[in-house]
Amino acid sequence: MANFTKKAIQESFLKLLTERPLSKITVKDIVADCGINRNTFYYYFEDMPKLIESIVEDDAEQIIQSYPTIEKFEDCLDAAITLALAKRRAVLHIYHSANREIYEMYLWKVCDHTINAYVTSVLHGKNVREDDLVIVKEYLSGLAFGIFSRWLKNDMNDDIRSMLSRLMEIKKGMIEEMILCCAEE
Repeated sequence: MANFTKKAIQESFLKLLTERPLSKITVKDIVADCGINRNTFYYYFEDMPKLIESIVEDDAEQIIQSYPTIEKFEDCLDAAITLALAKRRAVLHIYHSANREIYEMYLWKVCDHTINAYVTSVLHGKNVREDDLVIVKEYLSGLAFGIFSRWLKNDMNDDIRSMLSRLMEIKKGMIEEMILCCAEE
């Protein structure tokens, strides 16, 4: 029952978030929508930012569990793109709110996981200097985060998949070569 109620609160919030900006949603609106009282809301969530954090954390975990290994760089953010597009209005309302930092934490977590899984796949069985590995992962995570952030800043109006595909054509083999340069002979 507890998970059901928590999920109902999250779903009501997301529903309301597709209808209006975050600044126009109150706890009163959420509890009225899902048919609970305020005390029940506060039993599960300290406040609205904790509710947002819970939702984006669940989404990040869903992506991480779905993609334990990643073979190609261009596949790294596809799951995050798909999820963001499925919740487009809600994501943009959070992104354009005072709670943007919460969504950016989620985005960094997904970027770090996907880049780590990708680099691990490329370097499988090779010896790598740890400091080089850290540098490469930071670079690629920053690249992925930057691309995704720019897309959000442009209200997801860009064709991010085409842009990533073209970027991979332009940089064909460069990322893998950079990663493999870290491997010790």
